[in-house]
Amino acid sequence: MGRYERTRDRQKPHGCSHSLPAHARGGQNVPDAVAAGCAVSHDATRRPVGGDETRAANRSWWDGEADDYYAEHGEFLGDSAFVWGPEGWTEAELDLLEVRDGMTVLEIGAGAAQCSRWLAAQGARPVALDLSHRQLQHALRIGDDVALVEADAGALPFRDGSFDLACSAYGAVPFVADPVKVFQEVRRVLRPGGRWVFSVTHPIRWAFPDEPGPEGLSVAASYFDRTPYVEQDDQGRAVYVEHHRTIGDRVRDVVAGGFRLLDLVEPEWPAWNSQEWGGWSPLRGNLIPGTAVFVCERD
Repeated sequence: MGRYERTRDRQKPHGCSHSLPAHARGGQNVPDAVAAGCAVSHDATRRPVGGDETRAANRSWWDGEADDYYAEHGEFLGDSAFVWGPEGWTEAELDLLEVRDGMTVLEIGAGAAQCSRWLAAQGARPVALDLSHRQLQHALRIGDDVALVEADAGALPFRDGSFDLACSAYGAVPFVADPVKVFQEVRRVLRPGGRWVFSVTHPIRWAFPDEPGPEGLSVAASYFDRTPYVEQDDQGRAVYVEHHRTIGDRVRDVVAGGFRLLDLVEPEWPAWNSQEWGGWSPLRGNLIPGTAVFVCERD
């Protein structure tokens, strides 16, 4: 995937995409990752941050966190599985993409390309794209059976109309300052009628602390505060950034990007899944949604 936001297990550390937002932690200091082999303390705050700073921070973050991320979550994600989010629902179960044999597919924020491998096994012809070089090295570690591209989702290096389908499981969209630009690029490289399906942390989660237990069930921040969540070093430089949008914002961004919204899926927590992943847990998952999947179609 482009993997679930930071798994804010970072008290173990959460890292990489997927501890899932520590965003609701306010401005407290939280122990964070290991950068260049040295333990550092990053300040978590909310502040404006532009596209260039966001891109640089998240590329560096994912490069530094990829190893720990796959060591912790690789078994859950598998080597050749399409998992839409921490709840564990797969594309084989949800069938949101409607993949057909021979389809050309672009996976954005692909991480180690597990989703692309699953797509290839269904007869599709996927290309896995990610901003992080280290993420793509993990894709090569697993296998060289999928085409890999290192590039920015806001400047896709493909010709117009190159793909039948585009998808992203927690990749890119939460980590960019201008999602409309990404959507417009996706639209450009899709053929007319092509689907664009992406999952993100459910926007309601931004109002709650990023905690899997009872302490994560009380509203702690305004759902309407779109100020980005930023982790920064002692020089004030961003090292990790997530951008919040409300549900309404996401719908408007989809339309502004040139798509029709066909469905908005809010997966319920499955009975079989007993794991905690950052702020995701059976306790919270049975009460509030953790993931939102937007199913869109190019006009």
